[in-house]
Amino acid sequence: MVAKKSIGKLNAYFERLKADKADEIKPSHVDKIIEKLKAKKRSLEKELEESHKDSKKERLKGNIAVVQEQIKRAEWLKRKID
Repeated sequence: MVAKKSIGKLNAYFERLKADKADEIKPSHVDKIIEKLKAKKRSLEKELEESHKDSKKERLKGNIAVVQEQIKRAEWLKRKID
């Protein structure tokens, strides 16, 4: 799975938000997740550029889309808790 730990933490933060425990979420923690996800996206994009097999390129494109969606979720969460 792409960025499994970061996505897991992000999901846990969303659960806290649903449970009205958003005050327990620190913006700096969300910033760390965003940075990790952005680093993963850059890594996947570099790997995509270097890849030659079509099947691998398609898999990487899917992974990049997943990471991009998680970045959007994290940015939304950050705006919500600020």
